[in-house]
Amino acid sequence: MRDGIQLALRNIPTVALVTEPFWQQGDLIALSSGMPDIPRVRLPHPIAGSSASEMAALADEIAPRLVAVLNGNESGDNEPVAAARGS
Repeated sequence: MRDGIQLALRNIPTVALVTEPFWQQGDLIALSSGMPDIPRVRLPHPIAGSSASEMAALADEIAPRLVAVLNGNESGDNEPVAAARGS
């Protein structure tokens, strides 16, 4: 999350990758960093310990989605803060 926020602050298109157990923590970090709407994509957990072939399969699966989110053709998995507040 923090790396993604730092990139976004430099106006570099960013999608943060967050595994399920850390999703709420990602919400808090994004909010406290002043970037509550930074796009995030949820990944399965755990990632650590995955084999090279498992990582390659995950990359093949999510890469098109990441490109679509970066291009603005899809939304991340997080609900925009304005929508969550009913604005």
